[in-house]
Order: sequence, then C-alpha cells, then structure tokens
Amino acid sequence: MRKLALAAAFAATLIAGPAFAQYPEKTVNLILPFNAGGESDVSARFQQPYFEQITGQQMVIQYMAGAGGAQAWSQLNSMDGDGYTLMGINLPHTVLQPMEKDVGYETDDLVAVNYFHYTPNALFVPKDSEFQNLQQLIDYAKANPGMVTFSGSGSNSANQIGQTQFDDLAGITTTYIPFSGTGPAVTAILGSQVTAGFNYVTSGVNNGDGMRMLAVASEERVKAFPDVPTFKELGFDLVGGAYRGIAVPKSTPEDVRQKLSDIVTKINQNPEFIKKMEDAGFVLTDVPYSKMADFVAQKKKEYRAIGEKLGIANR
Repeated sequence: MRKLALAAAFAATLIAGPAFAQYPEKTVNLILPFNAGGESDVSARFQQPYFEQITGQQMVIQYMAGAGGAQAWSQLNSMDGDGYTLMGINLPHTVLQPMEKDVGYETDDLVAVNYFHYTPNALFVPKDSEFQNLQQLIDYAKANPGMVTFSGSGSNSANQIGQTQFDDLAGITTTYIPFSGTGPAVTAILGSQVTAGFNYVTSGVNNGDGMRMLAVASEERVKAFPDVPTFKELGFDLVGGAYRGIAVPKSTPEDVRQKLSDIVTKINQNPEFIKKMEDAGFVLTDVPYSKMADFVAQKKKEYRAIGEKLGIANR
C-alpha cells in the first residue's frame, strides 16, 4: 500500500508539473541599484509593458541607489529567492567594485540570469561649452592638468574606466567625479557643475538640448547619433561601456532562473521593443542564463585585467 501511495504521489507531481510551472503568478518587483532616470531605469520602463504581455503579470520598479550600486548588490542574497524579487545588475561594476575594497559582495556571489543590453560610453559637454570638438578639450586639458572635471555614474564603473583610458590615450590628466547614477551625473553636466561627462550615449537622447556629444566609445557610429564620431575615428582606440541585465537571489530555484531568462529574451525579440531601445541609443545583446557562466568568466577576466592596469587593488 505504501508503494502505491508513493507512486500515486509521484504521478500527481508529474501531472501538476514543477512548483513554478505557472511562474509568475503575481506581481514581480524589480529593484534598480541606481537613481531614477538613468539607463537602468529607462530600459526597465521599456521592458515593463512587454513583460506584462508575455506573463500576464505586472513588473513594479523600485530603487535602491547608493555606493555605485553596491548598496543594493550587497543585499541581494538576503532577499527572498521566490522569483518575485529581481534586481538590475551591471558590468563592469560588479567586477571592479569588489577588487578595490570590501563592498559586501563578491562577483561570484551574484546570480545574473540575462544580460540584455549594452550601452557605449560617450563624452559630453554642456551645450554652451567652449569646446566644440574633442581636440579642443584635449588641448585645454594638456594646458591645465587636473582642471578638466568629468562626471560619471559611480566609482569603478564603465564611466570611470572610460575616463581613465581616455586620459592615458590622450596623454592628459583629468578629474573624475562619481555620482550615484546616470541621472545626477547628467544633471551636473546640464548645470555646468563639471567641465564634461563620461556618461553613456543614451544620455544624449533625452538631454540633447542641454549638452553636446563629442565622441562615442563604440566600434561603429550609433544609430541614434549618426553624426557623432567614434573615438576610433578620431585616433583613439577606445571602445567600452556597460552591460545591464537581471539578477536574482542565490536561493532562487534553477527553473525560475531559466524562466526569467526566457522572458527577457522574448522581450528582446519584440520588434517594437528593439526599435525603442535602438532609438534611445542602446545596443541589444542576448546573454541567456544557459551562457551566463562562460560570459561572466570571460568578462571577469577582461575587467580584472583592466582594473589591475588602472591601479585598482586586487584584494
């Protein structure tokens, strides 16, 4: 009788399917580690309606800005791994931050399920800046070491890497000023609180009336800004930016991780979503959960090498 009972229970499990077969069954919360208005926020807002179309459930966006994202990432694994708490995740931030100091997490502690877009760095100046092109800014920086200030999103971020590499390639010395996210970093440019900004190309879409893009750190010119030259065109081998994706607490079951990854991939394939993202200056990627281990290992090796070259301590 006991064997029959066990067999019946097993059969019932097969019929019912996995515990998360109908996932998601309620509202999903997405926590962004930066302020509202930045690239993480814009792309999440673009995702929202398509997430609802695919799943039938809402995705509510919340913010936990601080320490260039580290405040949120350090708390991720203490949150419920039930599939209803998600968090935005960024590279190279999550590789470089733990290299420099104890930020409450290690790179390998974080579970990314999908990296869905890439945003190249770009160099901006206020609209009324005296600098009309990149060479003028370089000439001024050479004549005034340390006087040129660049705003950027976070410390040990893609923006700071871009500024540091630019200094090295151009033979200049500038000063990087980190902000808690892209929003306040751009506000500093718009208000002429800094000389310029090493931010993301996407910042130029909504703020084009208040600032001017001098160069973009991509292999080719970005579709949204066909008239802006790349650093490569101007003689500087500078290509870089940030990858953004979705992460979950470590306790999240494997099947939920995969389902989330599949949902993000489906959103990325939607023609309307593609157009919105490209018009905003984003470059779409598709790094699903099945390829995540190799992707993160590759990027970890790449960014750690850059970090060591830039003098970020290897703890």
